[in-house]
Amino acid sequence: MPHQLKPCPDKQNCVSTQATDDKKRDPISYVGSQEDARQKLLTVLDAMPRTTRVAADEDYVHYTFKTWPIPFTDDVEFVFDDAKKLIHYRSASRVGYSDLGVNGKRMAKIVAAYIK
Repeated sequence: MPHQLKPCPDKQNCVSTQATDDKKRDPISYVGSQEDARQKLLTVLDAMPRTTRVAADEDYVHYTFKTWPIPFTDDVEFVFDDAKKLIHYRSASRVGYSDLGVNGKRMAKIVAAYIK
């Protein structure tokens, strides 16, 4: 995996598949090609409200999400591990200490839409 996710900060406004504490989530598994999985993920993310695609290359995807009703910016990043057929992710608020569970709920919605 050429791209690496940054660790979550010592705040309650981040979730990651690579965390080692209560911020840890399960990665998204996929079958088939990495490109097919990437395209499927992009379709899911592009359909979500208040999103902006920042970067999308072969093994890395980065979007920003604007929260509502107060427009804070959250960063959501994905890296593909094709050898293990996993998509790792990190979703984090740029500011503040607590996000009231917004990042975890967002990622649950993304995972549900992806596996549907």
